[in-house]
Amino acid sequence: MSAEDILTQPPPPPELRAAYGADPNQFLEVRVPEGRGPHPVVLNIHGGYWRAKYDLAHAGHLCAALRLAGVATFNVEYRRVGNEGGGWPGTFADIRSAYRFIRQPNFKFPLDLKRLAVMGHSAGGQLALCLAAHETSLQQVISLAGVVNLRKAFDLHLSNDAVVDFLGGKPSEVPEHYHEADPAELKIPHARQWVVHGAADDVVPPAFSREYAELKKKTGETVQLVEIAGAGHFDVIDPRSEAFKKQVTTTVLSAVA
Repeated sequence: MSAEDILTQPPPPPELRAAYGADPNQFLEVRVPEGRGPHPVVLNIHGGYWRAKYDLAHAGHLCAALRLAGVATFNVEYRRVGNEGGGWPGTFADIRSAYRFIRQPNFKFPLDLKRLAVMGHSAGGQLALCLAAHETSLQQVISLAGVVNLRKAFDLHLSNDAVVDFLGGKPSEVPEHYHEADPAELKIPHARQWVVHGAADDVVPPAFSREYAELKKKTGETVQLVEIAGAGHFDVIDPRSEAFKKQVTTTVLSAVA
Protein backbone atom coordinates (compact mmCIF):
# COMPACT_ATOMS: atom_id res chain seq x y z
CA MET A 1 0.00 0.00 0.00
CA SER A 2 1.20 3.52 -0.77
CA ALA A 3 0.87 6.46 1.57
CA GLU A 4 -1.74 7.98 -0.76
CA ASP A 5 -4.04 5.06 0.11
CA ILE A 6 -4.65 6.86 3.38
CA LEU A 7 -7.11 9.06 1.45
CA THR A 8 -9.49 6.17 0.83
CA GLN A 9 -9.08 3.90 3.86
CA PRO A 10 -11.81 4.33 6.52
CA PRO A 11 -10.35 5.63 9.79
CA PRO A 12 -11.17 4.48 13.32
CA PRO A 13 -14.34 6.26 14.45
CA PRO A 14 -14.22 9.23 16.83
CA GLU A 15 -15.73 9.19 20.30
CA LEU A 16 -17.84 12.24 19.57
CA ARG A 17 -18.87 14.65 16.84
CA ALA A 18 -19.43 18.20 18.10
CA ALA A 19 -20.90 21.08 16.10
CA TYR A 20 -19.24 24.48 16.45
CA GLY A 21 -21.66 26.15 14.02
CA ALA A 22 -24.98 25.66 12.24
CA ASP A 23 -23.62 24.68 8.80
CA PRO A 24 -23.35 20.91 8.11
CA ASN A 25 -19.61 21.39 7.49
CA GLN A 26 -18.97 23.08 10.84
CA PHE A 27 -18.14 20.22 13.17
CA LEU A 28 -15.29 18.53 15.02
CA GLU A 29 -14.46 14.86 15.46
CA VAL A 30 -13.22 14.28 19.01
CA ARG A 31 -10.82 11.52 20.05
CA VAL A 32 -9.62 11.37 23.66
CA PRO A 33 -7.05 8.97 25.14
CA GLU A 34 -7.95 6.54 27.86
CA GLY A 35 -6.87 7.39 31.36
CA ARG A 36 -7.48 10.16 33.84
CA GLY A 37 -5.62 12.96 32.09
CA PRO A 38 -5.68 15.87 31.76
CA HIS A 39 -4.52 15.26 28.19
CA PRO A 40 -2.72 17.63 25.84
CA VAL A 41 -4.76 18.73 22.84
CA VAL A 42 -4.25 19.06 19.09
CA LEU A 43 -6.68 20.81 16.78
CA ASN A 44 -6.07 19.24 13.38
CA ILE A 45 -6.88 20.92 10.05
CA HIS A 46 -7.04 18.63 7.03
CA GLY A 47 -5.79 19.57 3.57
CA GLY A 48 -7.12 19.16 0.05
CA TYR A 49 -6.27 22.52 -1.53
CA TRP A 50 -9.25 24.11 0.23
CA ARG A 51 -11.68 22.21 -2.05
CA ALA A 52 -14.99 20.63 -1.06
CA LYS A 53 -14.13 17.32 -2.76
CA TYR A 54 -11.69 16.58 0.09
CA ASP A 55 -13.11 16.16 3.59
CA LEU A 56 -11.70 15.36 7.02
CA ALA A 57 -12.08 11.56 6.90
CA HIS A 58 -8.51 10.74 5.86
CA ALA A 59 -7.12 12.82 8.74
CA GLY A 60 -8.90 10.52 11.17
CA HIS A 61 -6.00 8.08 10.88
CA LEU A 62 -3.40 10.48 12.21
CA CYS A 63 -5.80 11.72 14.90
CA ALA A 64 -6.39 8.14 16.05
CA ALA A 65 -2.64 7.53 16.14
CA LEU A 66 -2.07 10.64 18.24
CA ARG A 67 -4.82 9.50 20.60
CA LEU A 68 -2.85 6.30 21.19
CA ALA A 69 0.20 8.46 21.90
CA GLY A 70 -1.73 10.24 24.67
CA VAL A 71 -2.95 13.33 22.82
CA ALA A 72 -6.60 14.37 22.58
CA THR A 73 -7.47 15.43 19.03
CA PHE A 74 -10.14 17.62 17.50
CA ASN A 75 -10.31 16.97 13.76
CA VAL A 76 -12.05 19.99 12.26
CA GLU A 77 -14.32 20.10 9.25
CA TYR A 78 -14.95 23.45 7.63
CA ARG A 79 -16.58 25.06 4.61
CA ARG A 80 -14.41 24.75 1.51
CA VAL A 81 -14.39 26.01 -2.06
CA GLY A 82 -17.52 24.51 -3.58
CA ASN A 83 -19.50 24.74 -0.33
CA GLU A 84 -21.80 27.69 0.28
CA GLY A 85 -19.75 30.23 2.21
CA GLY A 86 -16.48 28.44 1.47
CA GLY A 87 -13.30 30.13 0.26
CA TRP A 88 -11.82 33.28 1.72
CA PRO A 89 -12.82 34.53 4.25
CA GLY A 90 -15.50 31.95 5.16
CA THR A 91 -13.12 28.99 5.34
CA PHE A 92 -10.81 30.83 7.71
CA ALA A 93 -13.73 32.12 9.77
CA ASP A 94 -14.67 28.49 10.40
CA ILE A 95 -11.16 27.63 11.58
CA ARG A 96 -11.20 30.55 14.01
CA SER A 97 -14.63 29.54 15.29
CA ALA A 98 -13.51 25.95 15.85
CA TYR A 99 -10.40 27.11 17.72
CA ARG A 100 -12.39 29.39 19.99
CA PHE A 101 -14.97 26.65 20.52
CA ILE A 102 -12.49 24.07 21.83
CA ARG A 103 -10.93 26.63 24.18
CA GLN A 104 -14.22 27.00 26.03
CA PRO A 105 -15.25 24.53 28.78
CA ASN A 106 -17.66 22.72 26.47
CA PHE A 107 -16.47 19.18 27.10
CA LYS A 108 -16.46 16.85 30.08
CA PHE A 109 -13.23 15.21 28.92
CA PRO A 110 -10.06 15.75 31.02
CA LEU A 111 -8.23 18.17 28.71
CA ASP A 112 -5.21 20.36 29.41
CA LEU A 113 -5.83 23.38 27.18
CA LYS A 114 -2.59 24.95 28.37
CA ARG A 115 -0.93 22.27 26.24
CA LEU A 116 -2.77 23.02 23.01
CA ALA A 117 -1.26 22.96 19.52
CA VAL A 118 -2.88 23.53 16.14
CA MET A 119 -1.66 21.38 13.26
CA GLY A 120 -2.51 21.40 9.57
CA HIS A 121 -1.54 19.36 6.52
CA SER A 122 -0.99 20.86 3.07
CA ALA A 123 -3.62 23.61 2.67
CA GLY A 124 -4.37 22.97 6.34
CA GLY A 125 -0.82 24.08 7.11
CA GLN A 126 -1.62 27.48 5.63
CA LEU A 127 -4.79 27.68 7.72
CA ALA A 128 -2.95 26.65 10.90
CA LEU A 129 -0.22 29.28 10.52
CA CYS A 130 -2.74 31.91 9.47
CA LEU A 131 -4.72 31.11 12.62
CA ALA A 132 -1.61 31.60 14.74
CA ALA A 133 -1.07 35.01 13.13
CA HIS A 134 -4.60 36.17 13.87
CA GLU A 135 -5.10 34.49 17.28
CA THR A 136 -2.33 35.57 19.62
CA SER A 137 -3.46 33.11 22.30
CA LEU A 138 -2.19 30.27 20.08
CA GLN A 139 1.35 29.44 21.19
CA GLN A 140 2.18 26.22 19.29
CA VAL A 141 1.52 25.56 15.61
CA ILE A 142 2.61 22.78 13.25
CA SER A 143 2.56 22.76 9.46
CA LEU A 144 2.83 19.38 7.73
CA ALA A 145 3.81 19.78 4.06
CA GLY A 146 2.11 23.16 4.19
CA VAL A 147 1.24 25.56 1.40
CA VAL A 148 2.94 28.26 3.43
CA ASN A 149 3.55 30.81 0.66
CA LEU A 150 0.41 31.66 -1.31
CA ARG A 151 2.09 33.94 -3.83
CA LYS A 152 4.55 31.16 -4.62
CA ALA A 153 1.63 28.74 -4.94
CA PHE A 154 0.11 31.13 -7.46
CA ASP A 155 3.35 31.50 -9.38
CA LEU A 156 3.69 27.71 -9.64
CA HIS A 157 -0.02 27.22 -10.46
CA LEU A 158 -0.23 24.49 -7.82
CA SER A 159 -3.22 22.18 -8.27
CA ASN A 160 -4.62 24.12 -11.21
CA ASP A 161 -4.49 27.51 -9.49
CA ALA A 162 -6.22 26.31 -6.34
CA VAL A 163 -5.11 29.42 -4.47
CA VAL A 164 -6.94 31.64 -6.99
CA ASP A 165 -10.16 29.75 -6.32
CA PHE A 166 -9.57 29.93 -2.56
CA LEU A 167 -8.78 33.64 -2.35
CA GLY A 168 -11.14 34.75 -5.10
CA GLY A 169 -8.58 36.00 -7.59
CA LYS A 170 -4.97 36.56 -8.54
CA PRO A 171 -2.58 38.61 -6.37
CA SER A 172 -3.05 41.57 -8.70
CA GLU A 173 -6.84 41.33 -8.32
CA VAL A 174 -7.28 40.72 -4.57
CA PRO A 175 -3.94 41.73 -2.99
CA GLU A 176 -5.64 42.29 0.36
CA HIS A 177 -6.70 38.63 0.50
CA TYR A 178 -3.16 37.44 -0.05
CA HIS A 179 -1.90 39.82 2.62
CA GLU A 180 -4.52 38.58 5.12
CA ALA A 181 -4.06 34.86 4.37
CA ASP A 182 -0.44 34.26 3.39
CA PRO A 183 1.71 32.94 6.27
CA ALA A 184 4.82 34.18 4.48
CA GLU A 185 3.48 37.75 4.74
CA LEU A 186 2.00 37.52 8.22
CA LYS A 187 3.80 38.11 11.50
CA ILE A 188 3.72 35.30 14.09
CA PRO A 189 6.18 36.47 16.77
CA HIS A 190 4.36 34.93 19.74
CA ALA A 191 4.11 31.27 18.67
CA ARG A 192 6.55 28.42 18.28
CA GLN A 193 6.28 27.10 14.75
CA TRP A 194 7.25 23.73 13.35
CA VAL A 195 7.31 23.26 9.58
CA VAL A 196 7.56 19.60 8.67
CA HIS A 197 8.08 18.52 5.07
CA GLY A 198 9.05 15.37 3.22
CA ALA A 199 12.08 15.87 1.00
CA ALA A 200 10.42 13.73 -1.70
CA ASP A 201 7.12 15.65 -1.71
CA ASP A 202 5.87 16.02 -5.30
CA VAL A 203 2.59 17.77 -4.40
CA VAL A 204 3.87 20.76 -2.40
CA PRO A 205 7.59 21.29 -3.08
CA PRO A 206 9.83 21.02 -0.01
CA ALA A 207 11.25 24.45 -0.88
CA PHE A 208 8.04 25.98 0.48
CA SER A 209 8.93 25.00 4.04
CA ARG A 210 12.67 25.57 3.64
CA GLU A 211 12.24 29.11 2.36
CA TYR A 212 9.51 29.87 4.90
CA ALA A 213 11.75 28.82 7.79
CA GLU A 214 14.64 30.92 6.47
CA LEU A 215 12.40 33.95 5.97
CA LYS A 216 10.82 33.76 9.40
CA LYS A 217 14.07 33.24 11.24
CA LYS A 218 15.38 36.45 9.68
CA THR A 219 12.47 38.31 11.25
CA GLY A 220 13.16 36.81 14.67
CA GLU A 221 10.30 34.33 14.76
CA THR A 222 10.75 30.91 16.36
CA VAL A 223 10.58 28.32 13.58
CA GLN A 224 11.94 24.79 13.47
CA LEU A 225 12.25 23.10 10.08
CA VAL A 226 11.90 19.31 10.09
CA GLU A 227 12.74 17.94 6.66
CA ILE A 228 12.33 14.18 6.32
CA ALA A 229 14.51 12.36 3.82
CA GLY A 230 12.61 10.14 1.38
CA ALA A 231 9.17 11.14 2.64
CA GLY A 232 6.35 12.19 0.30
CA HIS A 233 3.33 14.40 0.71
CA PHE A 234 1.14 11.81 2.41
CA ASP A 235 3.82 10.05 4.46
CA VAL A 236 3.64 12.86 7.01
CA ILE A 237 -0.02 12.04 7.76
CA ASP A 238 0.18 8.25 7.40
CA PRO A 239 0.63 6.51 10.78
CA ARG A 240 2.06 3.48 8.96
CA SER A 241 5.04 5.45 7.65
CA GLU A 242 8.38 5.74 9.40
CA ALA A 243 8.21 9.49 8.87
CA PHE A 244 5.05 9.71 10.92
CA LYS A 245 6.11 7.24 13.60
CA LYS A 246 9.36 9.06 14.24
CA GLN A 247 9.52 12.69 13.17
CA VAL A 248 5.84 13.69 13.10
CA THR A 249 4.85 12.07 16.39
CA THR A 250 7.98 13.46 18.05
CA THR A 251 7.20 16.95 16.76
CA VAL A 252 3.63 16.84 18.05
CA LEU A 253 4.68 15.59 21.47
CA SER A 254 7.29 18.36 21.66
CA ALA A 255 4.68 20.96 20.78
CA VAL A 256 2.28 19.88 23.53
CA ALA A 257 4.87 19.06 26.20
